[in-house]
Amino acid sequence: MYVIGTAGHVDHGKSALVKALTSIDPDRLPEEKQREMTIDLGFAWWTLPSGKEISIVDVPGHERFIKNMLAGVGAINVAILVIAADEGVMPQTREHISILEILNVDKIVVAITKIDLVDQETIQLVEIEANDLLSSTRFRGSQVISVSSRNGNGIRRLSETIDELVGLARPRENLGRPRLSVDRSFSVSGFGTVVTGVLIDGCFAVGQEVYLARSGNKSRIRRIQSHKKDLTDARPGTRIAVNLSGVSRHDAGRGEVLIDNRCPILTARLDARLTVSSHVSRTLKHNQQVTFHVFTTESSARVRILDNENLIPGQDGLVQIHLKSPVYLLRGDRFVIRSSDETLGGGYIIDAHPRRRHRRFVSSILESLMTIENGAEGNSMLRFIDESAPTTSLGLAKITNLSIHETLLTLGSLHDSGKIILLGAEGLTENCIIYSARKWDLVKDRANEILKSYHRDYPTRQGIPKEEFRSRLDYDATPFQQMLD
Repeated sequence: MYVIGTAGHVDHGKSALVKALTSIDPDRLPEEKQREMTIDLGFAWWTLPSGKEISIVDVPGHERFIKNMLAGVGAINVAILVIAADEGVMPQTREHISILEILNVDKIVVAITKIDLVDQETIQLVEIEANDLLSSTRFRGSQVISVSSRNGNGIRRLSETIDELVGLARPRENLGRPRLSVDRSFSVSGFGTVVTGVLIDGCFAVGQEVYLARSGNKSRIRRIQSHKKDLTDARPGTRIAVNLSGVSRHDAGRGEVLIDNRCPILTARLDARLTVSSHVSRTLKHNQQVTFHVFTTESSARVRILDNENLIPGQDGLVQIHLKSPVYLLRGDRFVIRSSDETLGGGYIIDAHPRRRHRRFVSSILESLMTIENGAEGNSMLRFIDESAPTTSLGLAKITNLSIHETLLTLGSLHDSGKIILLGAEGLTENCIIYSARKWDLVKDRANEILKSYHRDYPTRQGIPKEEFRSRLDYDATPFQQMLD
């Protein structure tokens, strides 16, 4: 299943185009129909000429509703950038294309709408303007198609192009760790709370026990629907509605994340690679206050620049972002930062759970971050093990955003080369306790010092009591016993 989204300036005909393609009006609010302007996310679905079924997220184009737009495009595969023939490229056209670039959307197609309102020369000028806009982005060379939602001209060609692009887009992987970032929640009489969003990283099934990441509330899936059809289970990349038991719609609003993990790891600090948009006119300053957006979640934040004094438009750097409100996210997730009036830039998360506040311009810290970012998977995982020891395979899978299968393969290679130590007789399993060889040597040295100190203090005793030894090492019972073994 794939999800595509619209993008573009206000009143350029995004919703009308969705209706022309799908026969579904994505504007669902009375205020939208009254004003004839989209103010929140709208949804539709469509069977492509090839028979593929896709979901469509229609976003608002007005600058006042950019945060709603961001909540809709975080998990799309393909975007339709809409430019009206009677106005051409406008401010939100540029801002939206910048956001699509930051979020690493796979493919886009440009739709020049309202061609029935202008002459052919004007259409050609807008097509040239659109190609000029794309030429400085990663989407250069994307198709530009002129259409009329009113009389249907160009709609068939546009649908065939979308079909082709969807076939080229990357499918969502099943990492065995499902999460659904909620973009809408509501109550249905007789059923209770329903949340909607795009499912990524894993599968959900009817009857499954699930949790709300931010509140920690437990629930169970009563029913799953996609495009008004009941499903017994849902695959990654599917836009779904999930009927939940035992939670209020107010507890599961936009920005909440539905997961299958009883103990989600929220973070209020993360390390990232951030690029300042080339379209902005200002420099991003160290310690600048921003609004942080990831999928449908939003939080106030402060950006600490680690490898530069400040970042100028078009420049990228390593940063540590401190969030006012803890959020649920993973390594590799894409994010956007904004000021009160414009999109400043964005990037991707290198480490979602750094253990400490980094000092600036420290070469060892910068090298460590670049190892995680660019190094071989084994080197990156070894660094996480070193930082988190002791840890488990399952814990590493969550931190590194890899499937448990990929995690175990990498750990097997590290173990064979003597770089990690496994505690427990079962060998490499999901819950085995793992140390880096370096950290394990430190543990052994500390254990020896504790024993020597005890024998110096009590030379006539046979040995240190096990419980006292555990207390001095500050270990829980299970890893302590495995350490002794």
